[in-house]
Amino acid sequence: MKKYGAPSVKKAFAILSTISSSKDGMGVSDLAKKLKMAKSTVHGMTSALEELGAVMRDPLTKKYKLGFTLLEIGRSAYYQIDLQTSARPITEELMVRTQTSVFLGILNWDQVTILDIVESRQGLNITAPVGSTIPLFAGAVGKVFLACMPEEQAAKIVNSKGLPRFTANSFVDMDVYFSELRRVREKGYAVDDEEYIPGVRAVASPLMGLGQLQSAIWVVGFKASLDEKKMRTLTAETQKAAKTISR
Repeated sequence: MKKYGAPSVKKAFAILSTISSSKDGMGVSDLAKKLKMAKSTVHGMTSALEELGAVMRDPLTKKYKLGFTLLEIGRSAYYQIDLQTSARPITEELMVRTQTSVFLGILNWDQVTILDIVESRQGLNITAPVGSTIPLFAGAVGKVFLACMPEEQAAKIVNSKGLPRFTANSFVDMDVYFSELRRVREKGYAVDDEEYIPGVRAVASPLMGLGQLQSAIWVVGFKASLDEKKMRTLTAETQKAAKTISR
């Protein structure tokens, strides 16, 4: 299969990389000369990057330096790597205590990206590839992320996308769903009772103290092995693990 070269993206990254190597910043002419690009191309690229906050130009020297947008992106990338490493011992212990699969994920625009998973050692378990995504409205974890947002932001997302019916138990009434989000906000956890996948229950709890990076852990198991007593244990253990990871 032929790979798409994306020349504009490569040029933009070349400009960013070159600027990052200069302590005092670089002007358009210097960038064009070093990268062997036309000045008009460099000017257009740096203007676009400046508009996005990826670079900023000194009004006196006219030289470009890296912008704060890259700082935020880099910080988020660091948190993701550090979060996965820090959380692993706790999620492994949570799996042993609950005998369910434990997921770690982050909010990624309008979906949830799975960063890590500790699979249950039961013969039949629930799993997913690391790096895969699930819908924002997918049961417990979606409710946790939406509940952690300002109410206006969550309402805007829900109203713009609507509530999908994954199963017969899915929340599709807006008023009922928003009441559920308020409950999640108060309790600090969310429960999924066959709302995303038939025959599957889950508990999710948010991870706090990671700046703008919204993350959560959630445990998933089959309803046949999770009665109400076990669900209460699952909830308590998940919240405890989330607080430990957050600390």
